[in-house]
This record gives sequence, C-alpha cells and structure tokens, in this order.
Amino acid sequence: MKKIFVCSPYRGNVKENIKKAKQYSRDIALNGDIPITPHIYFTQFLDDNNPKEVKLGMKMAKELLKMCDDIKIFGIPTKGMEEEIKLWKKI
Repeated sequence: MKKIFVCSPYRGNVKENIKKAKQYSRDIALNGDIPITPHIYFTQFLDDNNPKEVKLGMKMAKELLKMCDDIKIFGIPTKGMEEEIKLWKKI
C-alpha cells in the first residue's frame, strides 16, 4: 500500500471542501492505498482561527508529506496547497 498525500482546498466553503476531501480519501482507500489528509483531522483539534495553530498544522502536514509515496492534487491550489506542492517537488 502506498501512502498518498491528499492536497485539496480547505478554506472558502469549508464544509463542502471537507466533504470533497473525505471523498478523495475514500476513493484512494478503496483503490488500495492509504490516504494522508491532514486538513480532515488536524482541524478536529487545532483552531483554524488561530494563526499560530494554522502554522502548526501546516508544519505537521509538511512532515507527513515527506513520508508519503505520492501526492494527489485536487481543485484549484490555495496558498497552503502551493506550499505543499513546492515541497513535494523538492522531495
């Protein structure tokens, strides 16, 4: 099983974006791989309205990205997604 980092929007229509991220994750899992989708679970315990916690979440997400075998990009890249994509290109 490969670890696949799910890179998709969170901000904007958060409810809809989380719904989509869950579906992307499900599709990856049903394809036999392990979805790594930090914006689904970090937002369960970090406050997205607190800039320090947002920064911490991004830092942790990047650490997870380094452990992945591949990245799947969904939607129009946000600033955070662009940072993840840039890091992936360096790995």
